[in-house]
Amino acid sequence: MRGTMMDYPLTLIHILERVGKLFPEVDVLSRLPDRSLHRYTYADFYRRARALAEALQKSGLRRGDRVATLMWNHYAHLEAYYGIPAAGGVTHTLNLRLAPQDIAYIANHAADRFLIVDDILLPLYEKLKNSTQFERVIVVPLTAEPVGPGFENYEEFISASSGQFDYPNLEENEAASMCYTSGTTGRPKGVVFTHRSVVLHTLIETTADNFAISHNDVLLPVVSMFHVNGWGLPFSAALTGCKLVLPGPHLDAESLLELMETQNVTVAAGVPTVWLNVIENLEKNPGRWKLLPMRVLVGGAAPPVALIRKLDQYGIRLIQGWGLTESSPEATTNQLKAYMQSWSDEEKYAVTAMAGIPTPLTELRIVSEDGEVPRDGKTMGEIQLRGAWVASSYYNLPEEKNKWTDDGWLRTGDVGVLDQHGYLKVADRTKDLVKSGGEWISSLDLENALVAHPDVREAAVIAVSHPKWQERPVAFIVAKDGAQPAPKELREFLADKFAKWQVPDAFVFVDELPHTSTGKLLKTELRRRCQDWKWET
Repeated sequence: MRGTMMDYPLTLIHILERVGKLFPEVDVLSRLPDRSLHRYTYADFYRRARALAEALQKSGLRRGDRVATLMWNHYAHLEAYYGIPAAGGVTHTLNLRLAPQDIAYIANHAADRFLIVDDILLPLYEKLKNSTQFERVIVVPLTAEPVGPGFENYEEFISASSGQFDYPNLEENEAASMCYTSGTTGRPKGVVFTHRSVVLHTLIETTADNFAISHNDVLLPVVSMFHVNGWGLPFSAALTGCKLVLPGPHLDAESLLELMETQNVTVAAGVPTVWLNVIENLEKNPGRWKLLPMRVLVGGAAPPVALIRKLDQYGIRLIQGWGLTESSPEATTNQLKAYMQSWSDEEKYAVTAMAGIPTPLTELRIVSEDGEVPRDGKTMGEIQLRGAWVASSYYNLPEEKNKWTDDGWLRTGDVGVLDQHGYLKVADRTKDLVKSGGEWISSLDLENALVAHPDVREAAVIAVSHPKWQERPVAFIVAKDGAQPAPKELREFLADKFAKWQVPDAFVFVDELPHTSTGKLLKTELRRRCQDWKWET
């Protein structure tokens, strides 16, 4: 027996039409390169996104063609998020923080036809243009500089549209956007998101037990729009019709705090290093910033308990999500269960520091060599996923099929444990665990403990080969301004949290740590520095 419900396609066209018709008066603000604010409404956005779609079709865009963007977070990038798929194309956000040769490889592998690029990023484009084959390069004029020969002016490109545009009859499983992994292990790999997967992911982000984004919010996505659909937040903003504040290229703490204060931001999102910088600014300037109670969405790396506590002191509630490019990215979200509300602050902070529970429509399991592990909070294994917005393959890379199990689960490469309440704790990346004397040591646990020390700003722990123990942990430390913590002091600080054999054997003090373009610690670089490490005998 079949049901009697309509076969209604889940596409981004619905979200675009919804925001244009139901929330036309709501503001979208963008900070421009000169620090001025560009302000318009969702009505303007709706008209211009449709104009972009029409212009792309008139330029010969075919269903499934890729249109690359090389852009910061601002109004024109938002228009591309909707205008490209509304024309039947696929939005391919290029990571502007990658090396030019990597950007060129990604654009070529995806077979991008057109490029939309910020004028302030043309120097970057010049470094990769001879290695790419874009048919048209459309420049967004964010500054007063004229668009040079060989390029098309974005404003002129969309202004030629008539406004009489009919959407293609899209199927929900057609591609809407694509993004490449950050490439920390080999070449970046392409993940293609469907209209259906994006719409379902967007719906879940707005639910009360997840990020709870609503029409009453003012949303500031600090996370880059070139990173996994900007965590889906540009879609959640339009679906709910909430005010959207886009920071442009200015991501320093001072600029972000100014936007939070002047625009009455209630929700912001970014990696932990963003909020570490914000906290430092708040502590150095007591009473300067008048912020509303707000929540920050954190992903990309696990936030230490010390950061959660400090944010809480300023009325900022941290909500952690965990996932990866292959999961769109949200696979888990951390909200306390009802019975946990009566727990002590210490117990609640401990839970908040975990990755949370799987989102609806996502399944998660942890598997070791002996099979699925118990929910005991101790037994580690590889985290595996399947669900409505989890990738089943990489784009045009059939040789990467071993990333999926025979029964169809995504092998994330992350190691974790599940506690008795169903909460996931990500113990480490498989490659970042330290195997010492046959026992595993979590580098992530050590890092989170170290940053709780009052003199430590950031920490990274890696495994270094050892002649006796196979591997031993070495900690790289960035001290806070003016602080000089001694190795003995740090060992003593860790002594009540870790067994003696788990504590790092060496501490290396550095001015800064290397990070990937998405804010993750770049441990491959630290391992390279230690490849000739000599242990004292």
